Amino acid sequence: MKLTVVGGGSTYTPELVDGFARLRDTLPITELVLTDPAKDRLELIGALSRRIFARQGHPGTITTTADLDAAVDGADAVLLQLRVGGQAARQQDETWPLECGCVGQETTGAGGLAKALRTVPVVLDIADRVRRANPDAWIIDFTNPVGIVTRALLQAGHKALGLCNVAIGLQRKFAALLGTDPAGIHLDHVGLNHLTWETAVRLGGPAGEDVLPGLLSTHGDTIAADLRLPRPLLDRLGVIPSYYLRYFYAHDEVVREQRTKPSRAAEVADMERRLLALYADPTLAEKPALLSQRGGAYYSEAAVDLAAALLRGAGSPHQVVNTLNNGTLPFLPDDAVIEVPAAVGPEGAVPLPVPSVDPLFAGLMAGVTAYEDLALEAALHGTRNRVFRALLAHPLIGQYEYADRLTDEFVAHNREHLTWA
Repeated sequence: MKLTVVGGGSTYTPELVDGFARLRDTLPITELVLTDPAKDRLELIGALSRRIFARQGHPGTITTTADLDAAVDGADAVLLQLRVGGQAARQQDETWPLECGCVGQETTGAGGLAKALRTVPVVLDIADRVRRANPDAWIIDFTNPVGIVTRALLQAGHKALGLCNVAIGLQRKFAALLGTDPAGIHLDHVGLNHLTWETAVRLGGPAGEDVLPGLLSTHGDTIAADLRLPRPLLDRLGVIPSYYLRYFYAHDEVVREQRTKPSRAAEVADMERRLLALYADPTLAEKPALLSQRGGAYYSEAAVDLAAALLRGAGSPHQVVNTLNNGTLPFLPDDAVIEVPAAVGPEGAVPLPVPSVDPLFAGLMAGVTAYEDLALEAALHGTRNRVFRALLAHPLIGQYEYADRLTDEFVAHNREHLTWA
């Protein structure tokens, strides 16, 4: 079994490789290919990855190449974890929206739109090359914004699913609070990528007992602190939102914070420098503790589980993925990409039935879905007016003066990535 990681020079990669090594019975990889245009960084991380495999006794081979076509040739699955423009572009995404009093974040709002417009054309080119090399290969997208990128892939007819670590992170957190095995926790997880709510926490499977009310009653303060949202809000909602909902439910508070402290991009850039220094140590043969602060917790477990289901019909019977709506949420278009539990196998993902969604959540989903539709149009076809329309539609912006100014800022900061600008 051959797997290719596009963006293999990412500092995330040792987390992924560690998961492949530990879970080799679930996903028996014979060849892992890491590809990235940053050759020096790729070789550094490739060497550490080989040491991780060797230390854990994994028999598979790890190769590195900057040649994308060679990397994807013969691959059974291709994982996408790239960042067009690097951390420098992320720093811009998180800062220039603040000039208009709008949240600066790399996956939502104006910054998220900028990332989408840089990313979609690159990902579609990669996917076309994967399809030419091996039309049966699955594409697993971890590249943000996952919802828009996955929608672009599916709209173009690619065999693709999107993956996010929010659901598995909450599953692990709830299991720890309840003192139970994470495998026994099923989440009624509903929404769009980075716009999700846990409406039930079930023991034993989709039909199991819902322990969410007791979880909130006993551990609500801990959960609220992790989400950085007030405990009374969780009690009034009666659900557990993802931490990305803080950008919507506490937007102005977040903007005030962002204006008075270093950006997350700056923190991550510093962390990456330290991680790369650690990776250069030829005696290091495991992922360092510092990597847990980088983000992407449990990414490897989720990726292994999904790849095993797609390629072998193995793994967990139900997994949270980003896939086409196709009537699952009747208030959204069929071609919207939603993030819900699904039965996953070699034929793809079939969403499980979703109970009626509270209008409080459904309305926000519908608004963001409309924005994502306009964002994808802008990513595929360009023009300043398409960018303006997407920004005006976003619930975190919504005022024409802001949308107009943010469009100018977006073009100024991303001109090198825009063929039409």
